[in-house]
Amino acid sequence: MFHGLPAGQEDPIIALMLAFRGDTRPGKVDLGVGIYRDSEGATPVMSAVRKAEQHLAETQETKAYTALTGDPAFADALRKLTLGDAASADRIAFAGTPGGSGALRQAYELIARTAPDATVWLPDPSWPNHMAVLDYLQRPTRTYRYAAPEGELDRDAFFEDLASIPRGDVVLLHGCCHNPTGIDPAPEDWTRIAEILSQTGAVPLIDLAYQGFGTGLTEDAAGLRHLAKTLPEMLLCISCSKTFGLYRDRAGLLLALAANDADRTTLQSQLTLLNRNAFSFPPDHAGRLVSTVLADPVLKAEWEAELTAMRTRIRTLRDTFTAELRRLTNSDRFDRIASQNGMFSRLPLEPEAIRALREDHGIYLIGDGRMNVSGLTDETIPRVARAIAETTV
Repeated sequence: MFHGLPAGQEDPIIALMLAFRGDTRPGKVDLGVGIYRDSEGATPVMSAVRKAEQHLAETQETKAYTALTGDPAFADALRKLTLGDAASADRIAFAGTPGGSGALRQAYELIARTAPDATVWLPDPSWPNHMAVLDYLQRPTRTYRYAAPEGELDRDAFFEDLASIPRGDVVLLHGCCHNPTGIDPAPEDWTRIAEILSQTGAVPLIDLAYQGFGTGLTEDAAGLRHLAKTLPEMLLCISCSKTFGLYRDRAGLLLALAANDADRTTLQSQLTLLNRNAFSFPPDHAGRLVSTVLADPVLKAEWEAELTAMRTRIRTLRDTFTAELRRLTNSDRFDRIASQNGMFSRLPLEPEAIRALREDHGIYLIGDGRMNVSGLTDETIPRVARAIAETTV
């Protein structure tokens, strides 16, 4: 059966991670893999999460199954965190999933069941796994223009393409902290997005992986809340990996907004079926940590303070890095990095320069120039900026 089986296509991000691990040079810098790092280069367990875990260990009396779509308390806590009062609970079906990627996979499966001819439209560029999973599922896809070469939103092109997407197709939007560019729509842009989708009838699919990493928990959710208030239907995929630091524990949630309670009931039955056929019961441990943190005012305040510190650190790194690049290159070529949001930016570098940074300087970036800003430190910023300046002369 397995003789002659072709090798699976290598994921470029995982390949870069393995190459970095195998690099024995001192002072190497990992700006590729998309995980938050502190000033010591570590990805710590958030203290509020650790306390919730200790509480759970002391009080949990069973490891029995919960429900096919997960713990309702977890779903309700994330619904309130992300949507606030933008949509009533009787419009929302949910399914707990193994991480945000699991939520996206279940959203794609739901689209295939309910609208088999629908095309899923992705921003250009987008997180590579968006397209990879859709290709694997053999779903029809197209892209819409999003990022301008100058490192800002290409508004005219974006809105023109958005307006051309037909009724019943699905538009994938990044809720905040666009990966890989860090370019987010302004508040007035979200108003225009809602107006266009109201006119066309295309359905938004929001990937929300970095709430709290942009400008604030409420601010980062403002766009999707406006869509939820304005549109009859929406899909929202939520990841807890970054916001709660639960990378390896895989806590995710798919929320499906329907026009009315009857449609919500049908949606809930479909999501239950999809989970049953994919993995039966979703992971519960990490989701229960999230609901524990969000239900306890003391733990929630501690978690918000930690998240604010992480966001502030990234903002400071952006400002410092941009200023150093400007000083060393004597140009404004990299200035947009300072105005972008979240963990990622895409440096305007040619493939040869990215390869030279890796081979000559031990600085690892994704092949399209995406860098994890949190991988920088006060100590490495001068060396990384100098290497970029030398490589791009």
